[in-house]
Amino acid sequence: MRPRVGLICDSRSVDGQAAHLVLETYISAVRDGAVALPLLLAALDPPLNHDDILNAVDGLVFTGSPSNVAPHFYGGAPAREPKNEDLHRDGLALALIRSAVAAGIPTLTICRGTQELNVALGGTLFQHIEEIPGRFDHRERASAALDVQYGPAHEVTVVEGGLLAQITGEHRFTVNSLHSQGIDKLAPPLQEEAVAPDGQIEAVSLSESRGFLLGLQWHPEWRWSEHPVSRAIWAAFAQALRPSAL
Repeated sequence: MRPRVGLICDSRSVDGQAAHLVLETYISAVRDGAVALPLLLAALDPPLNHDDILNAVDGLVFTGSPSNVAPHFYGGAPAREPKNEDLHRDGLALALIRSAVAAGIPTLTICRGTQELNVALGGTLFQHIEEIPGRFDHRERASAALDVQYGPAHEVTVVEGGLLAQITGEHRFTVNSLHSQGIDKLAPPLQEEAVAPDGQIEAVSLSESRGFLLGLQWHPEWRWSEHPVSRAIWAAFAQALRPSAL
């Protein structure tokens, strides 16, 4: 039987009704790249019970999203556009990450998910990286076609000897970039795995994690099968979901 992977949903309004959403690119990458059964985790209020979730899944993926982590969770200034927040997702994700880390559940975090990871473990975020002196504009061009938005944007340098280096066998490669927020103060338990040329942290791990834990600021789910690095990342996650096969 395929391992079961929970994907955290966004809480959205569709035709005036509450809905829960995960883009198909994540679902397909879990099904085909991790060879697992994707299960969607609704961002309800009050949140789903963490123990129930962890008992039901073999791994977790915290997806990207157009929404941002609410700044009051990390002591940040009020957001300029609170409408971009998703408090129901925050209510599930931040505590679930801490529970997953404690339980050693294999976990992959992507974009917003990596920002959630950093905040959940005690770090802070830049709300507008493009306004930080010396930093690039890491945002996508909203008017561009999706293939352009998710196309190559900048290189990252991989930390020697880290988890990402072990997975990919690479020292440097090019990633896409679709984010305004990003890691400012790195959470104390986390360690850098890759950095952009402007110094922005692009990947993290937890050195003393009981299970697989990798956080990526870019989007390895996008056309994952066409890119060797993305294939390697999903294969590593797939292996972590099957400890008995090691």
